[in-house]
Amino acid sequence: MISIHVTSVFVDDQDKALAFYTDKLGFEKKTEIDMGPARWLTVVSPAARDGVELLLEPDMHPVAKRYKEGLVADGIPATSFAVDDIHAEHERLTGLGVTFTQPPTDMGSFTTAILDDTCGNLIQLTQLPQ
Repeated sequence: MISIHVTSVFVDDQDKALAFYTDKLGFEKKTEIDMGPARWLTVVSPAARDGVELLLEPDMHPVAKRYKEGLVADGIPATSFAVDDIHAEHERLTGLGVTFTQPPTDMGSFTTAILDDTCGNLIQLTQLPQ
């Protein structure tokens, strides 16, 4: 059986990303290992501390920067996170100063919203039917 252990999002500043993903989105730091010019820095959902880790990966490679810029220019999220109540989460995050490029929008069988993670990415929040 294959499962996802770590997935990543490219960030322009690991410290800024860690603050945003923990203080605003509510993830918890799981791993931090010094790797020279950067760190192996992961966060997890407090609801699944032993679940999938999100690597806050430095975008030092030129292709990574162009990739991020292209996605943002086209309005494409780098990744998607599930939420139980997208309207409540939108309100909470807006209250914390998070900028949304798309408010909660009904897509038929699910609802999405898109936010700016301040680290060069658009992130989609998704509420699936309950």
